[in-house]
Amino acid sequence: MAAPSSAARPGPDTATDLKIEIGLNAAIVTVAERQPQILVVRPGTVGSGEYDALPFGPFAPRNHRTLEIGLRAWVEEQTGLDLGYVEQLYTFGDRGRHAEPGDGASHMLSVGYLALSRGSADDLRGAHWSPWYAYFPWEDWRKGKPAILTDEIEPRLKEWAERPPLPGAPARALRRPDRLKIGFGIGGGWDEEKVLERYELLYEAGLVTEAKRDGRKAAGQWQDLPEIGRPMAFDHRRILATAISRLRGKLKYRPVVFELLPAEFTLYDLQQTVEAISGTLLHKQNFRRLVEHAGLVEQTGNVSTRTGGRPARLYRFRREVVLERPAPGLRVKPARG
Repeated sequence: MAAPSSAARPGPDTATDLKIEIGLNAAIVTVAERQPQILVVRPGTVGSGEYDALPFGPFAPRNHRTLEIGLRAWVEEQTGLDLGYVEQLYTFGDRGRHAEPGDGASHMLSVGYLALSRGSADDLRGAHWSPWYAYFPWEDWRKGKPAILTDEIEPRLKEWAERPPLPGAPARALRRPDRLKIGFGIGGGWDEEKVLERYELLYEAGLVTEAKRDGRKAAGQWQDLPEIGRPMAFDHRRILATAISRLRGKLKYRPVVFELLPAEFTLYDLQQTVEAISGTLLHKQNFRRLVEHAGLVEQTGNVSTRTGGRPARLYRFRREVVLERPAPGLRVKPARG
């Protein structure tokens, strides 16, 4: 049989010789002092070229029987933290995450995970907790509409929506103004679950540091652009946005919020934790009626005097509720109209 012609041979960037590596990333969330926190393994300093990173490590099938076992091992090695609740988010594999097209490096696929923790005051081996709203300041509406939306983001997004697409830009099913309405509520309503969609729009418009760092053409169209949220290493802010979206949505149909609370808590503790995660304020009486009607908690008979005022009843999560109905979450509505 004749040897294949050179035209039939795979090129240097084909699937036959492109090495693929699998990485494992964890967005580990806790809530402390009314702030959702994530665990980062490298402190980032503005302008230093060093960025906060999520705990990360390669999947080693000879050492890790499953992806989750590998993730837990890397997190324990890097931070000393023994993870509790863990769920897989998504596989991130875009070119340009760790290497540019055309180079000889391996292509990295990263499997992202959401993990919940009650925090730790122990030695975290150089890792530390960092407030997630530092990376997404436009997502926290507890004190009203964030100024960064009005002053920085919305004017630039509206300007971007009027520009013609750059050469080579992918075709989109929706027009840019329609995407802004859905994602940022410009001309519509704000949906707290669309964290990832909002970050993707900011990246596509070239408004976040990661877009400029990755060499996206849209980033070169802006002058005197301020930092829109704290950047992260590689595409870790995109992974974190995915985790926030998942957790905000999951609050409504699974009792995951109790993974972030101590064994005993007040209803005010519960409300503040939900508000911190969702980035919205809740009506106190409506929230308490919802919790009581849902049968998610029961009184312990103990009280808390932490505030120094009137003692508050302590509650615990009723784990039987998971067996009683299929979607035992908190379908809360923000206090704003």
